[in-house]
Amino acid sequence: MIEQLPETNATPLDLSELFGRTAPLQVDLGCGDGSFVRRLAAELPQKDFLAVERLLHRVRAASRKTAALKNVQVLRSETAFVVRHLLPPNSVEAFYLLFPDPWPKRRHHRRRLVTENFLASICTALAENGSLVIATDHAEYFARIRDLAANSKELIPFEGRPGHEFPMSTFEKRFRDAGIPIQRLELRKTSPVM
Repeated sequence: MIEQLPETNATPLDLSELFGRTAPLQVDLGCGDGSFVRRLAAELPQKDFLAVERLLHRVRAASRKTAALKNVQVLRSETAFVVRHLLPPNSVEAFYLLFPDPWPKRRHHRRRLVTENFLASICTALAENGSLVIATDHAEYFARIRDLAANSKELIPFEGRPGHEFPMSTFEKRFRDAGIPIQRLELRKTSPVM
């Protein structure tokens, strides 16, 4: 069941004004300290990157790390709000959702970011053939995300190799150093068959 969210008068971002140019947009949802988006934006200067983070200390860290890059903007906001209300339809080439809070206790599962409604909002914001890349260290949450994605009519798992290797985020480095397995999923937006 898709939950109903209250409407808002938020105006979608004017991306060409925000970045001072028109370029493919990639969005790091929950950018943490900015390490991942800094490396990716430096490797892909022809693309623009929006780094979204809710926590002020992380926003400050990400802003410091990306200050020298003209193709990165850091936005302090709730991830679901940005995806649903601030990103224009068909405007995002790729989303990165790396190590979202799994809210492991059953009574907290309702706080999890990835829901049917969230995936529907992702589909609206994604451009045709755009992708959502998810990584987590939490096997149960990963299984739930995979099940939700399987029910989507517009997102399909992508089994191919990415065009480049993704840089490692701070969380991924920490989990790998501890020997914790990382689960990954890339979903691509397709046109629904009528």
